[in-house]
Amino acid sequence: MKHPPAGWPRLSVALFYDDPRAALDWLEKAFGFATRVCVTGPEGEIVHSELEFGEAVVMVGGTTYPGRKSPRALGGANTQGANLFVDDIDAHYARAVAAGARIAYELENKDYGDRGYGALDPEGHLWWFAERIDQAAWDASIAEYRVAKPAK
Repeated sequence: MKHPPAGWPRLSVALFYDDPRAALDWLEKAFGFATRVCVTGPEGEIVHSELEFGEAVVMVGGTTYPGRKSPRALGGANTQGANLFVDDIDAHYARAVAAGARIAYELENKDYGDRGYGALDPEGHLWWFAERIDQAAWDASIAEYRVAKPAK
């Protein structure tokens, strides 16, 4: 079998929400994701769902399983941050603001070559969105930090 399976990136993430159905709707409206799979249980509860944005896949699940918590249940603490590159960061930012996203980090040009912003969804997950606007600046910013892997 080839990995990853057809239709899947090599890495995908899962985020947990107290209200996964509301999260799916909001993430589509605010950030432009599309729901590609939504599996419901016998009482209509979401047991598994998948959002896509280009080749990116984000699974959205509920917090009813042991050990799963929304940032809301952790006093707003985040143990992750999802980063997504978009084609038009200014339009993406405007869409997120219009949908009521809480902007945690304002849209700005970074000295390392990206233009981006950070936003919190309704349950407090931190999302980063960026557009690479200067590849040379990025290359220069990481050149001195490249670490060679130790020889085996």
